[in-house]
Amino acid sequence: MLDDQDRRLLRQLQADPSLTTAALAARAGVSAPVAARRLEKLKAAGILRGVHRVIDWRALGYAVEVSLRITLDKTDPGAFDAFTAAARKVPEVTEIQTFLGRVDVRLSVIARDMAHWQQIYRARILALPHIAEIEALMRIATIKTDPGLPI
Repeated sequence: MLDDQDRRLLRQLQADPSLTTAALAARAGVSAPVAARRLEKLKAAGILRGVHRVIDWRALGYAVEVSLRITLDKTDPGAFDAFTAAARKVPEVTEIQTFLGRVDVRLSVIARDMAHWQQIYRARILALPHIAEIEALMRIATIKTDPGLPI
């Protein structure tokens, strides 16, 4: 599906998403028109879905991240949809993931400090519908974060 030119463009784009098409082309060893055409082709194929800026929430004063593993009460057929709709409305929830198995949903939640976390947990998390079981894991350190792919 991808040839060498596509891979070179994607590697350079992963390394620095802020590059202009001309700079990206130069680093990938292709002409700017070729780079532009190939990037459009990658977008049309759904491989490139956009360029994003990443905000460092720690730099904004959020020092606590908690991962919540949640098992839902499955006696209500609408439990999953009701839960996820409500969880999306909690501003401190940065990620919602679903799973097959004992754990149904994982939420990533950020807070400024432990007092703020306690407030979020009591007022917003415990108020979410259809929770049967909840387990909180507090992040201590990030060992590796690499959103890039081995292209």
